Amino acid sequence: MSTEVATPESIEWVDATRVDATSVGIVSTQFATLFEPPHEMTLVTGAKLGPVRVAYETYGELSRERDNAIFVCHALTGDAHVAGRHAPTSRKPGWWDELVGPGKGLDTNRYFVICANVLGGCQGTTGPNCIDPKTGKPFGSQFPFLTVGDFVQVHSALVRHLGIEKLLAVIGGSLGGMQVLDWAAQFPGQIRAAVCLASAARLTAQGIAFNCVGRRAIRTDPNFHSGDYYDQPVGPDHGLGLARMVAHITYLSEASIEKKFGRRLQHGDHFAYELLHETEFQIESYLHHQGSRFVERFDANSYLYLTRAMDYFDLEKSYGTLERALGRTEARFLITSYTTDWLFPTIQSRELVDALVAARRHVSFVELTSPFGHDSFLLEVEPLQELLQPFLEQTYMEARRHCGEGI
Repeated sequence: MSTEVATPESIEWVDATRVDATSVGIVSTQFATLFEPPHEMTLVTGAKLGPVRVAYETYGELSRERDNAIFVCHALTGDAHVAGRHAPTSRKPGWWDELVGPGKGLDTNRYFVICANVLGGCQGTTGPNCIDPKTGKPFGSQFPFLTVGDFVQVHSALVRHLGIEKLLAVIGGSLGGMQVLDWAAQFPGQIRAAVCLASAARLTAQGIAFNCVGRRAIRTDPNFHSGDYYDQPVGPDHGLGLARMVAHITYLSEASIEKKFGRRLQHGDHFAYELLHETEFQIESYLHHQGSRFVERFDANSYLYLTRAMDYFDLEKSYGTLERALGRTEARFLITSYTTDWLFPTIQSRELVDALVAARRHVSFVELTSPFGHDSFLLEVEPLQELLQPFLEQTYMEARRHCGEGI
């Protein structure tokens, strides 16, 4: 196994003073190589894969006892860059910068925070756009089928690679929350606490339907080339942009869309009466912007693989019952849902809570009021921080007490 430090390839000039005292500051993406032959990982399908390169970032310091580590599982289109900036001139901080840092919800003065790009992703971890060592060409359509369980197997191996026997907590929202649940079931002794945000034990039929439309947009793009487009001058950017537009609608709520956009026109006060005018309304312009920005940072094949993994995830089917799946661990749970999240509605969070209660596990549940729909766990950090700080503090104190008692 090996570890190396990455250097950002592109930097946009901004005011360096924006890196303030509440930030973790300048950070670097690191890489670990796991599952090197002949010790390849065995995927849920039975296929073998290795070596696997994992892109990850860490924040804060690991304690001498190695008992203060928290693993963050990112959502569908996230990556390992949770907090801080890659350079003083970086345009944007990490995607959860408001939550991770000194004195914040995930307090880096106290905890050692880890986040890794998922297997099959396109931000440094082995995925379809990486070179297949057997052929010397990008994997493309030959990359093996993936499941959420495979993501977690890689995360778990990374934690062991870092010399950590047991995590204080694992936390994630949406697809990240699915990883949290799978971690509790697949590696029950590796975590002391599990924080599952805006997620569920399975995706609804409606969620699968939206994923289906997004994948269809990608596959029918003339530049898709059956997934082997890396040697082509243009990839399936149009299809990927459409997929992002469709998905982004599911992340918002009706109330937030109405408040932000309503029926306001993008240019002028009168209709253009043109069928081909695709950005006449502000909401149309916003979705097109989201789509065009997305293709700059994401790979179409990764989108296909990761959304299909979400579709297949079904904790109850994998273990017989939710009670049996979640009862495998002694970890404490914090479950949150959001009032306007119709992609992962509260009823699904309550299903998790009922199973944990039936399994006689420690569980705290809160339905948070927010107008922002599924994206609430990313956009409204303060109420989440108020929940996390005492929950993690109690978990940490109990862990220290048990260690002192020799347990």
